[in-house]
Amino acid sequence: MKNRSKKTRGILYFLIAVILVYIILAFINFNIFLSSLKFFCNLIIQIVPILIIVFILMVIANYFITPKFITKHFREPGIKKWIFIIIGGILSTGPIFMWYPLLAELKEKGIGYGYLATFLYNRAIKIPLLPVAIFYFGLKYVIVLTIVMIFVSIVQGIIINRILPLDR
Repeated sequence: MKNRSKKTRGILYFLIAVILVYIILAFINFNIFLSSLKFFCNLIIQIVPILIIVFILMVIANYFITPKFITKHFREPGIKKWIFIIIGGILSTGPIFMWYPLLAELKEKGIGYGYLATFLYNRAIKIPLLPVAIFYFGLKYVIVLTIVMIFVSIVQGIIINRILPLDR
């Protein structure tokens, strides 16, 4: 709890510092202050709709994608398993350490290390963040990056499965 109050205080100090800089800037050069304020408002107007989409996508993902749902579908055979693991990794939410007990349980049930690595690798692809990434980097870049990440996650999973086969 003490860490949280320190962090909150730090955020508050930063906010106060930014406000003070804006006030000082307004006294030094009002035109630059207005230009900066206009830029900030335009940026907020562009980002707010994206943040609303991100929030909606996160709510939907949290509602439908649960650890129980993922455990059930990790047992699919063949290519279906790879597809589900990739989709599960992309759709998984929450802090990574919360997934470790579930992944350890799956390992105990016979899921290979490579599949677990693929799942973890694909956690880096976040659907709620894609609109923001597209906004900043462009659609073509985000599509190429996502495809490359998925492909490399499969290659990584296959290599890990060969190096670390399960003792079963």
